[in-house]
Amino acid sequence: MNSFIGTYECKADAKGRLMIPAVLKKQLSSALQDGFVLKRAVFQPCLELYPMSEWNKMMEKINKLNRFKKKNNDFIRRFTAGVKIVEVDSTGRLLIPKDLIGFSGISKHVVLASAVNILEIWDKDKYEQAIDDAASDFADLAEEVMGQDDDVDGLS
Repeated sequence: MNSFIGTYECKADAKGRLMIPAVLKKQLSSALQDGFVLKRAVFQPCLELYPMSEWNKMMEKINKLNRFKKKNNDFIRRFTAGVKIVEVDSTGRLLIPKDLIGFSGISKHVVLASAVNILEIWDKDKYEQAIDDAASDFADLAEEVMGQDDDVDGLS
């Protein structure tokens, strides 16, 4: 599993192309040949960039869902809505399709944020707003998600 590190700012041109910062391009190097899947995020107005290997792992999980259950079919349809295969070109640019630009509200200023094994692509203003909105309750969220009574894995 790839694990990405960092938050990077860049600019998108009028056609929706953005130049991947060199530090991030280096982290993506093992996935550049296989390509990526770009999709709408589930919980936020941003996009998720999956290296093809990570997308295939996700599809293995989703493929195990029973399609004779309506809620599973509804989930699959919504999860894969607007999914696109994208590549980083030889100059290090990524083209974001117009429908996904519309969904995410991406304008000129863009933030690429690591989210463990995928990257989130945000309009800069929306990213800053999401971080500000979450700042007040982050301590409570961290305790609920990561807090354990015992320190089994050495996390503290």
